[in-house]
Formats: sequence, C-alpha cells, structure tokens
Amino acid sequence: MTDRAYSDPAARNHGADSAAHAGLRATSGDATPDTAARRTRRASELGWLAAICLILTVAGPWLFDTYLLNILIKALFFAIAAVTVDLLWGYTGYLTFGQSAFFGVGAYAAGLVFTHLGFSPGMAWLAFAAALGAAAIVAAVTGWLSFYRGASPFFATVISLVLPIVLTQLALSGGTFTGSSSGLTGYETFDLSLEAWYVIAALSLSVIALLAWVAVRSDGGRLLVALRDNESRCAYLGMNTASIRIALLVVCGTVASAAGFGYGAFSGVVAPELAGFVFGTELIIWVALGGRGTIWGPVIGTIAINVAASYLSGSMPFVWQLILGVAFIAVILLLPRGLLPLLLALLGRRTAAAPAPDLRSRAVTVSAGMPGASALTGMSASAVQPASRVALSSTSATASALTMHGVAKHFGSLKVLEGIDLQADGGELLGLIGPNGAGKTTLMRCISDGQERSAGTIQLCGHDIAHHAPDRCVRFGLGRKFQNANVFDTLTVAESLRIASTLRAAPSWLKRAPHLALPDYALEVLRTTGLDRKLDTITHDLSHGEQQALELAMVLALEPRVILLDEPTAGLTKTERTQIGQVLSSLAHTYGLCCLLVEHDLDFVQEVATRIVVLHQGRIVMQGSFKDVVESELVRTIYAGTAQTAMGTDAENLQRQAGQHSAPDASTPSASALIRPQGA
Repeated sequence: MTDRAYSDPAARNHGADSAAHAGLRATSGDATPDTAARRTRRASELGWLAAICLILTVAGPWLFDTYLLNILIKALFFAIAAVTVDLLWGYTGYLTFGQSAFFGVGAYAAGLVFTHLGFSPGMAWLAFAAALGAAAIVAAVTGWLSFYRGASPFFATVISLVLPIVLTQLALSGGTFTGSSSGLTGYETFDLSLEAWYVIAALSLSVIALLAWVAVRSDGGRLLVALRDNESRCAYLGMNTASIRIALLVVCGTVASAAGFGYGAFSGVVAPELAGFVFGTELIIWVALGGRGTIWGPVIGTIAINVAASYLSGSMPFVWQLILGVAFIAVILLLPRGLLPLLLALLGRRTAAAPAPDLRSRAVTVSAGMPGASALTGMSASAVQPASRVALSSTSATASALTMHGVAKHFGSLKVLEGIDLQADGGELLGLIGPNGAGKTTLMRCISDGQERSAGTIQLCGHDIAHHAPDRCVRFGLGRKFQNANVFDTLTVAESLRIASTLRAAPSWLKRAPHLALPDYALEVLRTTGLDRKLDTITHDLSHGEQQALELAMVLALEPRVILLDEPTAGLTKTERTQIGQVLSSLAHTYGLCCLLVEHDLDFVQEVATRIVVLHQGRIVMQGSFKDVVESELVRTIYAGTAQTAMGTDAENLQRQAGQHSAPDASTPSASALIRPQGA
C-alpha cells in the first residue's frame, strides 16, 4: 500500500519533513480498496475453514462406518501431533523427531494412572495434569540442551532424535510398572461411544489447527518465520532466540502430550512404540507429504496416509512401506513444499496476502543523560521529531555512547586486535578505515557480541557489555548493519520492519495490526529509497540497494543510540550511495546518533565522517580529521603495503596527534587521489 502522505512530492523532499509527517498523521488511518479486500478475504478464509471443520465434525458419525470411525479417531489424535511438528519444522526450521516422545508421555500418563490408581473423574484430571506437566518439564530441559548459545541446528535435531530413544528405553525397562515391551492394556477408561470419541477428537484437532492457523498468520507468527529465515538477524534485533524456541517447544510438547493422552484414553492400549523414533519419523513424513509450513497440509496428509494404511497395509504390508518411502523421497526432491501447495496451485487458489499496514511515526524515548540527548534537546522540536516529540526521561548518569579500553582479540597466538582504546559520543560519525585484514570487521563483532573479545572492556551508553550475547547488547542501545544485506528473504518489507520493532511493540498472536509505527529516521530511510511504496514486496524480490536500505531501516526501528555500519555502500549505484550518505549524515547530525562506519570508499567517508580512525594490523595508528589522515605519510605507507617499519617509530606520535574531532575540510583533494585502498 502506498500512503498518500508519501505520494506527495513535498513528502519526498528531504527538507519537507514537517509537511510530510503532517500529511501522514492526516491520512494514516485510511485504507485503500486493495487493502480492505485483502483483509476481507483473509477473514473469509478463516470463516470457511471453521465451517468446514464444524461440518465434518458433526456429519462424520453419520458418514463413516464403525471401522473407519475407529481409524479416523486415532488419525485425528496423530494429526494434532503433526500440527506441532509443522509449527516447529515448517515455520521455525527446527527438524524434530522428538514430538513422538511427548505424544508417548501423554499416552503413558493416561495408562499409568488408570492402571495403578484406577479410573474416576478425579483420576482423569490428575492424569491429564500429569501429562501436561511432565511434557512441559521434558520440553524445557530438551530445549535448554538444544538451543543453548552456540548450538547448531544439526545438534538440536540430534537431541530430538535421542529423546524418543531414551523414553522408549525407560518404558522398556520399567517392568510391570510400564508393561515393558507389551505396554499397558485393559485398563478402565472413559465409557464413551465411537461417535462421541470422534466428535471429541475432531473438535480438538479443529481447535488446535485453527488456533495454529490464526497464530502463524498473525504478526507474532511472523516471528517464527523470521527465526527460520535468519536467526542471526533476530538476535541482532534484540530477541533472545533460544528463549523463543524453548517456549515454542514447551507449547508444542504439551499439545502433543494432550493428544497422546486422548489416544491412550480412547484406545485403552499404550506401548513404547508411541514414544519411539519410528513414530517420530512417521510424523515428519506425514508433514512433508502434506505440505510443511501450511498447517492444513499435515492434517490432510496424516489422516489420508493413516486411512490408506489401514486398508492397504494388511494386504501388502511390505509394499505399502516401500510406496510410502518412495513417495516421501519424491516429494522432498520434486515438491519440497508438499502436496497441498501443489493442489491449491492447480485449483488456482492462493492464500490471501496480508495487507500492507499504514505507516505512522513513533516517538523516540531518550534519557536526558544518554549520549546524544543533548544534541536532540538542543534542537527545535520540528527538527527532531516533526510528527511526534521526543519523550525525555531524566537520569543522573552521563556516559559516552561507546567506550573501549584495551580491547583485544586473539586466535591462539595470532593477535587480530590489540590495545584498542576508543571513545565516541552521540552526534559523531566515525569513519573506521584501514587495508584489508586490519581487523575492522573483527572490531565490529567485538562491540556487538560480548563473547567475541579476548581482553578489555566495552561500554555501550554506560552499560558494560561483559560477556553478554548480541540481543543484550542491542538492549543496551546498539544497532548493527552487516556488510551483506542481512534480512528475511521470505518476509515482506512491512513484515520485516514489524519484526524489527518487536522490542518496542510486542506483536499480537491473533491478528495483523493495521498500522506500523516507526521512528522518524526509519521513515526517512523508507521515503528516501522508495521502500514506503513497496511494503508488501517480498524482501527477496528487492534490489541489492533496496535490501541494504531495508536492513538499515530495520536497525533504526530499534531506536539505537550506537549504530555499527559495515560497508553500507558496497555494491550500490552512485544514486543509492548518495541517498545512503544523506541518511547517515542526518542520523548523526540531526538525530544525534553515534555511528561507526567501516568503509573502503574514502570519497564517501570524506563526505559523511566527522572523525577518521585508522586501523592497521589490529591497532589504532591514527585518528583525527579526514585532512589530517590523508596527508599523513604513515597512512600513505600503510596503504602502499610497507607500513611495518614505519609503524614502530611513528605510531605513538601520530596517536597523540589524533585528539581533535574536526569535520572534513571541503578543500581537501579527492580521497581516491591521495589514498587507494587495497580492495572493497
């Protein structure tokens, strides 16, 4: 959707911010016909799905015979577990074999309580509570082991594979208590007819599937897709990705356990196979065949395969398993999205795209003692926040935006960084330059991740980052833009910006918000680059320059006080480079942010930087104005590749000369004529 305020030519003028935001306030609540149609279609899809579920639930007992009802009831409970696999694998990318273990926990909770304590309504509730509680504990422990910091997705999958094996061995070694290999049979359970059990199972599946469908299409559900697309970027947007994954695993584990409880209560038989690795693999096969990442594909796949197996496995047991295995391999190779998306494509049906939200301005909260606050408070209100005033909160603390003392990074005996001392305040745009291999990107990593450095201290806005993870550093006021556009490939521009705003506005798990509030400097990036007219465009379809601009807007949506920019102009056209330069200058000079820029394009650095820091062989050898740097014989020697001998005698003297924070001299000759970097 294109906001009318941004369509106004005056709004695209860099100097017309007040008029642009005034227009934005006046029109941000309007919705285009296309947006209204999308919202109506998405609502109608949910209504139709709910109606179909209700019809099948009510009509099933009259449509199916006793044998088929018995098969369907079991398949419906299996389908609930398959939905949880789809949430974990299809939406977050976590391939798990462990949902069978949670299903088995629920089944054994029913079997053990009803066998050893007897059956009564009270015992039924006790068994159900035990099923949920045990599953939640097992899921929390499994998640903690799988998603600790530094664990790879492969390691998490291996843990999920081990879990059902361990629980199966526990069941087998339980003797008469668990029934060993024979399981538990013949215990008293609910005295209900097949028809009643079918309604219970169908209603349970309908509720779980519909809730999952609503959740994954909501703003909160986009978080799951963001984790699958780019977990690293999520961490650098301030999200504790491990906590999110563990919480989701706990929810999915308890749901699968509840389905297992229903299965155990219905069938009157529980066996170790229900918690085994084979059943966990079957759940993955059913999800893959039906269509992962669709919710309804796994439901259809699970029911269809179980019904087909009940009729075919008896007459051709070995051939049926072969057919199922071949079908699984064929789908993985030829139809990685599964059969449901293919079926919908053949029928000409597509899931309704989410409507693009209306852009709105969001006030930025700045502490009075926070770096850059004085720069903001010293300006007129219209210059800082044309659409909304900056909310100031008092604090007694005063600190630089970025302070580093003795920072070092070693890889064994190799010293990549050593003795880095640097201080930067709000309103500064520092250009960090140096030849390839000088340690510039490594320094960026040390600033944004507390575990990267080998020695020294780093403070962000007065907070010692210690050994904190990137998400904690972001909460201290850091924003990092990577050299290569680090975005979410399958999300739209609006969805990506919504994810980036998660720290400031918790997303809903039930709906899509019609409005998207961003700080004014993030809105300025969107206006300058034209992304405000491409909010519903998939990020993968954007040009390289647009992806770079989107990542910058996402970082700014965090409302950072310190921004790390690693070669933001790499691969950009001259026009795009000019646009980015204007934006960066505005961030430092207008909004008082502290920007640390790593860039090989020295002409660009000359245009925007207020201070230059020269890094060579892991040390800061000089800092000062651009004119001082380009006229330095040591810097010319460094870029000529023969600085080894010069550094020993000149480095300390040049560092003493770097105290002044002067702006670039307009009369300075072209940087490319004075210093030529060794590559971009």
